[in-house]
Amino acid sequence: MSTTFFQGKTAVVTGGGGTLCSAIAIELARLGAKVALVGRTVAKLEPVASAIQSAGGTALPLGADVTDATAVEAIRATVAKELGTCTLLVNGAGGNRNDAVTTLTEFQPEEIGDVLPEGLRGFFNLDPGRMADVIRVNTIGTLIPCQVFGREMARRGQGAIVNFASMNSYRPLSKNLAYSLSKAGVANMTQWLAAYLAPAGIRVNAVAPGFFANERSRKILMDDRGGLTARGQNVMAHTPMKRFGEARDLLGAVCWLLDDESAGFVTGITVPVDGGFLASSGV
Repeated sequence: MSTTFFQGKTAVVTGGGGTLCSAIAIELARLGAKVALVGRTVAKLEPVASAIQSAGGTALPLGADVTDATAVEAIRATVAKELGTCTLLVNGAGGNRNDAVTTLTEFQPEEIGDVLPEGLRGFFNLDPGRMADVIRVNTIGTLIPCQVFGREMARRGQGAIVNFASMNSYRPLSKNLAYSLSKAGVANMTQWLAAYLAPAGIRVNAVAPGFFANERSRKILMDDRGGLTARGQNVMAHTPMKRFGEARDLLGAVCWLLDDESAGFVTGITVPVDGGFLASSGV
């Protein structure tokens, strides 16, 4: 990977306050990029921006809902004015909702009974509205920044976009219907955009993180003592490298995909960063 490619370029990282994307933003700044951090809450972005600035880098924290085209356009104008035209975009904003996840891994008759047991949520009890919220933030929240910042890139005839897909893009994980179908959509959108935007000089790729240690995953995969829950044990049994990912594990893949000098003929792919999870059936 080039050591000079990122110097002076403007990068936008959505979801920049999260565990994974904050590390990506810090790395891009270390490599010389001017980084705009985008998230719903500026307060969550400010520590990341401070870390970048303390190390001598340039960072601009900006609050916006990535599913709101008007808000993202306002962000684009600010970035262009303060940092210059964006040519590198990382779409890391997204998420899930507990109330859009089933408590069951397979059908049980109780979910269609006359009285639903407290705390039980099967497929037939999922609220389509809550599911739509998950689908919207993961798909439309990726689409809109691609439109807004991609338009600028198209005018310049140059740019690179990295979207966040997931292991769920390849195989739907139990309980996570809305999240799985939305992340499958991100991978499909990445391919579609790669083909469509190639004549504009824009490359579009994605990374698919496996099971990474962050605030949300720790609650699901680890108990209060730091041991593995039953679900965590199941994940580990399917992960040949026998550990969860750390934010630093994503940096090489993301930076390589953004780097026109190293990955200039790479577009439309989704790179698994998963410790071998996708390769293992667990049998």
